[in-house]
Amino acid sequence: MAFIPEDKLLEIKDAAAIEEVVGQYVKLTQKGRNLSGLCPFHSETKPSFTVAPEKGIFHCFGCGAGGNVFSFLMQYHRLSFPEAVQELARRYGIPLSLKDLGPD
Repeated sequence: MAFIPEDKLLEIKDAAAIEEVVGQYVKLTQKGRNLSGLCPFHSETKPSFTVAPEKGIFHCFGCGAGGNVFSFLMQYHRLSFPEAVQELARRYGIPLSLKDLGPD
């Protein structure tokens, strides 16, 4: 199992704004401090999916899906946690060494 240092996870999480990542898959509209759109995890016609940029999280009030930028990619693309971390690091140009991805 891969161990990714906490400082590297924070660096990636800080670089990958949740509204930017989710916005690549979901059309979001501003609703006060938050953004809302149709949930990509279930079929709906009325938006129940919310992104809270200040908190770095998303939540669907329809199906209960929720989490951070890593868990969004994990659910959307059916990735493991290390795969989601690697994908975001690649997208945002953050180098991950083999040491960062080494065993526990």
